[in-house]
Amino acid sequence: MKDLVTPDPWTPLRQHTAARVALGRSGASLPTREVLRFDAAHALARDAVHLPLDAEALCERLGAAGWPVHRVHSAAPDRAAYLLRPDLGRRLDEASSAQLAAFDDPAPDLAFVVGDGLSSLATSRHAVPLLDAVRSLAPSTWRLGPVVVAEQARVALGDPVGERLKAQLVAVLIGERPGLSSPDSLGIYLTWNPRTGRTDAERNCISNVRPEGLSYAEAARRLVWLCGEALRLRLTGVGLKDGSDLQPRVIPAQAGTLSARPGSRPAPG
Repeated sequence: MKDLVTPDPWTPLRQHTAARVALGRSGASLPTREVLRFDAAHALARDAVHLPLDAEALCERLGAAGWPVHRVHSAAPDRAAYLLRPDLGRRLDEASSAQLAAFDDPAPDLAFVVGDGLSSLATSRHAVPLLDAVRSLAPSTWRLGPVVVAEQARVALGDPVGERLKAQLVAVLIGERPGLSSPDSLGIYLTWNPRTGRTDAERNCISNVRPEGLSYAEAARRLVWLCGEALRLRLTGVGLKDGSDLQPRVIPAQAGTLSARPGSRPAPG
């Protein structure tokens, strides 16, 4: 039987990307197999948004990895409220606020918030190995942690968390809005001197952290570089450009030290 699908001349390019390119056509429409693949990807994206974060299991994994852990909840009482009221996801509920206000450990240089965001799948899969990669690269002089696991969290929830911990920097690791070929992308948002009322222009973002995107090691390298510059310049956001590719690489076996590469040059101030 004659194949009813007309191939696309760009079909060889599909081996280089998960994007939906060169799908071919059947008559004036998409081939049935591509329609079914689209429906399956859409279902995965919807599931990623609505799948609850197993916060207890995540806390156990973090604790087993040696991280001090706190568990908090935003002011959004459930997923429906979280999706309809983004402002609630940016605030701590009263119990969590009181819990963190009682924090009396030394103020950290860098605290972490791990939130479900719009893809708990991403958070569950990637947060622990990414944090371990960051710890392996961070200078030993930095005071790291704790890790605050937050449910029904938006990015800005890191501001009141960091404020109560008196952290110099807070890094929010959060599930990104799922794409049709990437339901499990993790984003990192870094904020200097976190406090309620910070704007997104005052943050630096590292996006698409996952094995098929930005690797844990590379994301950790970029984050550690940004943290070092943020501590030096005392700012994040539009005033802090990512020059990590222009800087000497951090060698994991010599954590806390820098090794100059031939031809490397400093990033713009």
